[in-house]
Amino acid sequence: MKGFDPKFRDFPDYIIGITKEIWEDRGIATLHQYYGEDIVVRSPSGVVTGNTGVIAATLATLAEFPDRTLLGQDVIWSGTPEDGMLSSHRLFSTATHLGDGVYGKATGKRLKYRIIADCYAIDNAITDEWLIRDQGAIVRQLGLDPADFARDQIASEGGAKACKRPFTPEADLPGPYTGAGNDNIWGTRLAEAVTRLMDADLAAIPVLWDRACELAYPGGFNGHSHVDVDRFWTGLRAAFPDARFEIHHTIGREDPLMPPRAALRWSLTGTHSGWGAFGPPTGAPVHVMAVTHAEFGPFTDRAHGTDHSIRREWTLFDETAIWKQILIHTGAHD
Repeated sequence: MKGFDPKFRDFPDYIIGITKEIWEDRGIATLHQYYGEDIVVRSPSGVVTGNTGVIAATLATLAEFPDRTLLGQDVIWSGTPEDGMLSSHRLFSTATHLGDGVYGKATGKRLKYRIIADCYAIDNAITDEWLIRDQGAIVRQLGLDPADFARDQIASEGGAKACKRPFTPEADLPGPYTGAGNDNIWGTRLAEAVTRLMDADLAAIPVLWDRACELAYPGGFNGHSHVDVDRFWTGLRAAFPDARFEIHHTIGREDPLMPPRAALRWSLTGTHSGWGAFGPPTGAPVHVMAVTHAEFGPFTDRAHGTDHSIRREWTLFDETAIWKQILIHTGAHD
């Protein structure tokens, strides 16, 4: 790969390799090498700029979870070494809550949760990032409710007026990456599938999702088949029925030894105006940052006339960031 350390055989090897080197091999100082000096890192909780900010956040997380692992499950990517490449990196993390920190006093509890990070890399360094952790899964395993965690977070940060605001488009900062992915058919098919659900076309589920599909949703939820697809997406859309759905990035890939697969970064921006996954409507302005990964297979209901289906789906957003936006609006944190 032109411009990258020759020890990495390809881009997925680079992404998985530096992740292990930084976190598990304790190469925190290599962030000066692997992360751009002016990197912009967006997460549902807000925006961090500069690799010094990333280093500080990394050290704080390791102090709380010193044995944390980051197991790379897939890297779905687009671009070229010359122009830069965008990876959508899906990880499964394990950690033990051994130190005091943002999650409270150490509990000694063992955690398992998912992460998806979209990273733009060129010349051996990541210079733009979108990062989502399954905070809902983390806090539940610590014995907390996501809404209660968000409520406590607001209080600890000085109340609604002083607390750190979750990410919104207005708070975004420009970074070097301006691409939208690639035009591979599998990315297009995933975009069409999610768009149909956002348009309330729930009849698309038995057409586009395999009857035996495996599902991974926020809160550490693992599901199967059409009923769980329907329940998740209906609950989300019902909570924000007037929200604007936007697709920000689409990648599709076909690689040796892998099924066709796709990554989609998308958002909902609107108000909490309906009954759904987030309780009684409050009218709170809400922005949902989300990523969906999918793998496709040949099995489908022939009656629908399709020759492919979504066999596995992973969708991730941060429930606690959504609750924080709702509670800041309602004052229910007081």
